Amino acid sequence: MNADLASWRDGAARSAIVDFVRRVTTDGSDDYVDPVDRVAVADNDGTLWTEKPMQIEIGFILQRLAAMAEQDPDLRAKQPWKAASAEDYAWLGGAITKHYGGDDSDLKVLMGGFVRAFAGMSAEDYLAASGEYLRNGSHPTLGRGFRQCAFGPMVELLRYLEAHGFTLYVASGGDRDFIRAISDEAYGIPSERVIGSSNALAYQEDEHGASVVYQAQPDVFDDGPVKAVRIWSRIGRRPILSVGNANGDIPMLEFTGGPSLPALRLVVLHDDEEREFAYTDGADELLDRASDKGWTVISVRNDWTTVF
Repeated sequence: MNADLASWRDGAARSAIVDFVRRVTTDGSDDYVDPVDRVAVADNDGTLWTEKPMQIEIGFILQRLAAMAEQDPDLRAKQPWKAASAEDYAWLGGAITKHYGGDDSDLKVLMGGFVRAFAGMSAEDYLAASGEYLRNGSHPTLGRGFRQCAFGPMVELLRYLEAHGFTLYVASGGDRDFIRAISDEAYGIPSERVIGSSNALAYQEDEHGASVVYQAQPDVFDDGPVKAVRIWSRIGRRPILSVGNANGDIPMLEFTGGPSLPALRLVVLHDDEEREFAYTDGADELLDRASDKGWTVISVRNDWTTVF
C-alpha cells in the first residue's frame, strides 16, 4: 500500500496529519523532532481493525472455551463457557463495552476463562494457533477474512508515517501475542513492536531444552493508565503521535508529547453504519475529551473513501 494517504478525503483530519508531519520533519521548523524521537503508537481493536460485533480476539478465545465446554459439560452453565457454547456474541462483546463504561464485572469473568483456557500452552504454540485462526477465519457479519479486516486508511497512515522517519508501535488492550501473530503482514509492524495485555509466563524445561509457557493467571491488562506505563517501559520514549478509539485510550493520548515535544492525538469515530459499524459506546469520555482539548477526530464516514 502506498504512503500518500490516497484513501483519505481532503478535510480537517487529513490536513492535521499532513501539517503535523511536515512540521516535525522539516529542518529549521520550531517543531522539528529528531528521527529517534518520532515515535507513533496506535491502539488495535477499533483503531487498526474492526472490533464489532465483538473483538476478533474474543472469537479466538470463544473457540477455545467452547472446546473446553464440549469436554466438560459442567462448564456450560458457567460464564464465559456458557456464552462460548451458545455463541452469545452479545455477552462477550458486551463485557468489553461495559469495561469502557467503568464496569469490569463481566470482563473479570471473561479474563478468568481466558487464563484457564491457555494455561500450560507454550508461547510458540499459542502464536501458531493465533496465526492459524487469523489466516483462516472470517468475520461473522462483514463476510471477509480477518486479515482483510484492517482499516486500509489506517495502514496508509502507518506507511505515511514510516516514510517520514517514524517508528511505529501497536499499543493495545488486546493480547500481545495474539496481535503479534498478524502484526507484520497486516500492519507492517514487527512483533517486537507490539505492546499489549499478557498472561503470566513461566520457564519450563522440556524435551526440546526449554519453553516459555502460559500460566493460569493474568500478568498485565494493557488499558487505561497502564497503557501509558507500558509504552514507557517498552519504548523508553514518549510518543509524539497516538491514535485510539475508546475511553481506555485516553491516558495514552494524554501521555503523548508531554512538556517538551509536539503532539498529534487522533481519535477514530465509528459513524459509518453502511460500510462498517456506527457506535459510540465505550468512547463517550474520549469524544468529550477530544472536543474539550481540540484533539483530531477521524470520521470513518466522512474522512475515508474506503474502509477496508
